[in-house]
Amino acid sequence: MARRKTDQQEKLLSRSIAIRVTQREYHRLEGMRQKSDCHSIGELIRRILSGKPITLFHQDTSLDQPMEELARIRQELRAIGVNINQITRHFHASPRESKRLLLAQQALEQFAKVEAKVNLLLSLISQLAKKW
Repeated sequence: MARRKTDQQEKLLSRSIAIRVTQREYHRLEGMRQKSDCHSIGELIRRILSGKPITLFHQDTSLDQPMEELARIRQELRAIGVNINQITRHFHASPRESKRLLLAQQALEQFAKVEAKVNLLLSLISQLAKKW
């Protein structure tokens, strides 16, 4: 199926301009393209020549380690929550008092783990707050 022709002929890129650049300039342009919202070097150069804005994206690698730590804590808290839910389900299903006491002690141990993780989480957040 063929493409429909546009009504705005003046917006078509119909003329070709060839230029040569040094290897260093090419790498610089390619680096800009990778960090920008442009899909090709040609698009980047067209925007530069026409004076249109180029959005450059920057990634702050100094926060990578704390973010990985936060993600790990989130996974651990989720696993502890699943354990607590399972213990609670067994607690309510158990008719024996001795079994309920054992399950209550296990739940208490899991809540102690939650407290430790929350304290670690709060210390990480306070460190991040100092950076900001």
